[in-house]
Amino acid sequence: MNMVRLDSPPELAMPIGEAMFSQRATRRLDPDRPLSDAQLQIILNAASKAPNGGNAQPARYLVIRDSDAICEFGKLYFEAWWAKRRDAYGWTSKADIPENSVYRLPALLADEMINAPTIILVYSEQSGVAASSTFPGVQNLLLAARALGIGSVLTTLHPQVMDRVNAMFEVPEEMEFHCCIPIGYPRGTFGPTSRLPTSATTSWDRWGQPPPW
Repeated sequence: MNMVRLDSPPELAMPIGEAMFSQRATRRLDPDRPLSDAQLQIILNAASKAPNGGNAQPARYLVIRDSDAICEFGKLYFEAWWAKRRDAYGWTSKADIPENSVYRLPALLADEMINAPTIILVYSEQSGVAASSTFPGVQNLLLAARALGIGSVLTTLHPQVMDRVNAMFEVPEEMEFHCCIPIGYPRGTFGPTSRLPTSATTSWDRWGQPPPW
């Protein structure tokens, strides 16, 4: 297959700092504001430009636009989300989630997935190290979406549903799944976000030695 060169589109004019520092996980998307093919092409072109090992470009993206398919996938995602919480914590409903748990907000996504106007499933053609050549593209995808005013969130699935998901979309057996990204216009606003200071999450020269800030 012939390689192509892509120039940065004018739609991605937002400064990279603004995109990174105002990006947030967007779990409530507007089902009545669909994304255009042109927007999705920009986002996926941005993903394709990410660095990857040996320029092998193993990442593959399955874009789901059909509302009936999204509804069916949303049911599987709901099952997957609760299967993960069941395995990890024994939770089977929102009543089981402690009031101070970080999972109370993410639990919204289990209900909201059926409202996403677009869902992107990310796979790779190779196993093992292919993840390290796939996730840089995922981050490009998320940042490009933010620059277009589009919300997104990176999430995963559960082995309990993977065979059914792959069968639903006729995904070849050799493809390796990495993540699920619902995208659309947010019902809400972007940023600001609160994060731990990097002085608390960074070691300098050896583990446990703080950085000089």
